[in-house]
Amino acid sequence: MSEDIKKTIRELHIYEKKLLKELESNPEATPEAIAENTGMDIKSVMSAAGSLASKDIIEVDKEVKKTYSLTDDGLEYANNGLPERRILDVLAEKKEISMKDLASEADIDKKETGIALGWLRQKNWAQIDKGVINITEMGKDFADKAGVDEKVLEYLKNNADGVKLFTDDLRDGFKKLTGRKNILNIKKETSHSFKLLPKGEAILKEGFTIQEQATQLTHQQLKEGEWKNLEYRPYDINAEAPVAFAGKKHPLREIIDEIREIFLNMGFIEDNGEYVESAFWNFDSLFQPQDHAAREMQDTFYLKNPLTCDLPDDDLVKRTAETHETGADTGSIGWKYDWSEDVARQSVLRTHTTGISTKHLFEHEPPIKMFSVGRVFRRETFDYKHLPEFHQVEGLVCGPDISYQNLLGTLKEFYKKLGFEVRFRPAYFPYTYLSTESEIYLEEKGSWIELGGAGMFRPEVLKPLGIDQPALAFGMGIERLAMIRYDVEDIRMLYKSDIKWLRDVPLTKGVEL
Repeated sequence: MSEDIKKTIRELHIYEKKLLKELESNPEATPEAIAENTGMDIKSVMSAAGSLASKDIIEVDKEVKKTYSLTDDGLEYANNGLPERRILDVLAEKKEISMKDLASEADIDKKETGIALGWLRQKNWAQIDKGVINITEMGKDFADKAGVDEKVLEYLKNNADGVKLFTDDLRDGFKKLTGRKNILNIKKETSHSFKLLPKGEAILKEGFTIQEQATQLTHQQLKEGEWKNLEYRPYDINAEAPVAFAGKKHPLREIIDEIREIFLNMGFIEDNGEYVESAFWNFDSLFQPQDHAAREMQDTFYLKNPLTCDLPDDDLVKRTAETHETGADTGSIGWKYDWSEDVARQSVLRTHTTGISTKHLFEHEPPIKMFSVGRVFRRETFDYKHLPEFHQVEGLVCGPDISYQNLLGTLKEFYKKLGFEVRFRPAYFPYTYLSTESEIYLEEKGSWIELGGAGMFRPEVLKPLGIDQPALAFGMGIERLAMIRYDVEDIRMLYKSDIKWLRDVPLTKGVEL
């Protein structure tokens, strides 16, 4: 006998052995008979059968039989006729019936009239025209003969114990009746049978003993030495274990929390801001002209409710207006246009988180180290790298000795903690000077990729806010980082409920912070 059979026998559960022994003596034994003979409950018998079937030892056949009988309503219809039949009987004599006389003429409940009319039209026995029901040619044909559904009613009426199988000529009628409520009772009877397979026959030929086996030890058995005399069930330590899918954070939330921890460890404080912001804080405070293309409807979500927002301190508004119009005392000549308070009051869904930085500068005294992480909104077209809402992270440092070198050093430390080598190249942003873009190196692709922008806030931004000290700012899109981190080529994947992808993403990146 092969070692495989012997190994299988050693691993059989006692319930599996009992079931096999019953099949050896009676191959036609039912689950109920096995349960009665062995003292097992039926659930244990079926569990053992399923386990044996998974090992190709037996075959389990399942048969479902349906029994049909009439409900009380169904019996009434069988005796007195379906509602549409009662109407047809009247139509066969009178040819037409007024809708208002339908219930009384056909002797049907008013609640049934709507259903009856629906079946009359479906069977093409009658048609309705201007409140009058007229018999059709099809109706005349069925005036003196039963429809297939009526034949089923008659059949079930004469077979009080139900019927297990309809003949072909009754099947269509049965389908019609199952589409109606409270006419049929349908009872399902499920039975199982077992068949020994060659592997099962080989196991019985080899033979085995049925003996209770220990699966775990108690303190008492260990203390009294009883464990020495126990029969132990063997286990296959090489068998595959079921895959466990532990609960975990969404990959995007994992990165957001990682970024927050980096900032907090670097001594920054967090500010969140609001989704709905005034155009003043979103655009004007950043020295962005009111006729700038980014403010147009195709780039920005403007709100109807609230239609406008309150402006901040009058002095701040005045200084901002002067800076836009003439440059004020910033050394700039401004944008040379008439600045409008009405435009500044417009309500928008914030297009970036930089407005949080300018508001924080106005409301707090330097030195300042602040960061924000939040959603922003833009009128973008859905594609593999654009969404109308996404996340941005912003960092701000303001103090008397802050310089461009501090900006580069802060960026190097930040990206190092994210696990990236970084380099910088010159760039242009409307509210910073000097400005730079940060590029990170991807070893698996052997290339550099731009990830974020940074710069020193211009005097036109700082002076209206009452800040006379230099300030550096930097930011990036979190979804872009997530796409790199998780090797995703389509940004939409980050928001799809793709359970396989979510399960496959590692719990943590393993970057040392």
